[in-house]
Amino acid sequence: MLLETDLIERRRKIQKQMGEIGMEGCLLTMPLNLYYLCGSVFNGYYYLPTEGEPQMFVKRPSNFVGKSVHFIRKPEQIPDLLRERGGKSPEKLLLEGDELTYNEHLRLQHIFNLGKIGNITPLICRMRMIKSPWEIQQMQHTAEKQVLVYSQIPECYRPGMTDLELQYEIEYRMRRNGSIGFFRTFGNHMEIFMGSVLAGKNAEVPSPFDFALGGAGMHPSSPLGANGTPLHRGTSVMIDMAGNYTAYQTDMTRVYAVGKLPTEAYRAHEVSRYLHQEIMDIARPGMACAEIYRKVEERVRQEGLEANFMGTCQQARFVGHGVGMQINEWPVLAPRSKEILQPGMTFALEPKFVIPSVGAVGVENTFLVTESGLKKLTSFPEEIIPLE
Repeated sequence: MLLETDLIERRRKIQKQMGEIGMEGCLLTMPLNLYYLCGSVFNGYYYLPTEGEPQMFVKRPSNFVGKSVHFIRKPEQIPDLLRERGGKSPEKLLLEGDELTYNEHLRLQHIFNLGKIGNITPLICRMRMIKSPWEIQQMQHTAEKQVLVYSQIPECYRPGMTDLELQYEIEYRMRRNGSIGFFRTFGNHMEIFMGSVLAGKNAEVPSPFDFALGGAGMHPSSPLGANGTPLHRGTSVMIDMAGNYTAYQTDMTRVYAVGKLPTEAYRAHEVSRYLHQEIMDIARPGMACAEIYRKVEERVRQEGLEANFMGTCQQARFVGHGVGMQINEWPVLAPRSKEILQPGMTFALEPKFVIPSVGAVGVENTFLVTESGLKKLTSFPEEIIPLE
């Protein structure tokens, strides 16, 4: 369970920042924001005033238990309930502007008759960049489970399989080892279930989603990842399955090979490994995330691998991203990123390459930023691992 001290500290920080910008409170309803501030997920609303204790307005479940819980049928009841408890209905309120639907945003604005409205999402995103010792502990536990499952991947393989059949076997082991199933992402253009397996030519297929690489997927309604590609000799198999064994995720990619791959694939893979070591050697608190991207891009140019970097016909313009309760948190390692490395940040670094007709190669690891540099959370062999 979440530590009560963490919850108290998070609320205190938000209240302080709301006071500094002249707001009276915030109203939250998104599941992960509820979990982040009260340690539970429910259908309803969490009101945190700038001064005073939070109030929870719950629709479901009917047996929800907690301090200052009020059961409601609709949000229109909230202002009266606040007044009944000796408080007041806020006129200056922060809402989850990046996540609420337009209709719900208008509805809440009307219910509270707001004179001033703001967006709480960036504030929470900034807070979630810096992990507490308890959160780091959760991520370390997740990483251990993810590494255990990856160690079992060779035993999942059978000659003549397709990428989908291999993924089914991996997902089975994930669930047996405690995967919670959810692979949470932020944003409307991000959908994925349990992770991605990319093999052969399918690694070249672009996706509409904001992931590093794509894949055709099983159906036009879910165009991402494995699509039934046969795993024949000379095929690389990139495994990027979810590290979702607690509410806090880790991200790790490893490459497996069916038979011998072309020399170009091994060379590109070694460049990715080198980049990981180089970034570990130089990254410290205070370093700009955009500088990490520039260092990686410069090395890729020196190696003459620009045409293969982060895709072929569609190339991603980032080399890493924050990781936490969602797989794509702040900071982003991109050319225009404004974030600076700080102790307590956790991020995934993923310089990847696509070799036409062979598949994807490259390594992804999750790192913790410490006072002295980077600590790798996903420690597992990084060379291309043979399946036969």
